[in-house]
Amino acid sequence: MKLKSLMMAAVLASVALSAVAEGAVEVQNAWARATVKGQMASGAFMTLTAKDGAKLVGAASPVAGVAQVHEMKMDGGVMKMNEVKGGLDLPAGKAVALKPGGYHVMLMDLKEQLVKDSTVPVTLIFKDAKGVESKLELKLPVATTAPDGMAGMDHAKHGMPAAKP
Repeated sequence: MKLKSLMMAAVLASVALSAVAEGAVEVQNAWARATVKGQMASGAFMTLTAKDGAKLVGAASPVAGVAQVHEMKMDGGVMKMNEVKGGLDLPAGKAVALKPGGYHVMLMDLKEQLVKDSTVPVTLIFKDAKGVESKLELKLPVATTAPDGMAGMDHAKHGMPAAKP
């Protein structure tokens, strides 16, 4: 009986963690960039708004061997891309854009091609101000450019081939 109660508590806790992210962080304009055959990396983009503040501390996807939160920025006249260590701050009520040429979710070691007009599952991992972790499951539409036309910087300029329509 005790084991059954513990199992039920674990299930309820995992459901509660999912509910925390779903209600606490709003996702808008989410999409992933299409790839060409053999391409091993791509980006996922969106706008995140955390109701009470949080940090985007990680990501995962079954189509990628590695998924990380990255930032692209100029460093000494050279555009560089690096993992965001410690998580990306999402200030309470403030929209944070993950877009080409800036913050984004990097999907690496791709296991399959990301085909235009399909979807790709991505899990975002957050921590709230108290350090409580939560996850948000998404299905992102795959496109060659941002659905709203804000294509921004093309990854092709930084060693990643551009997807062709």
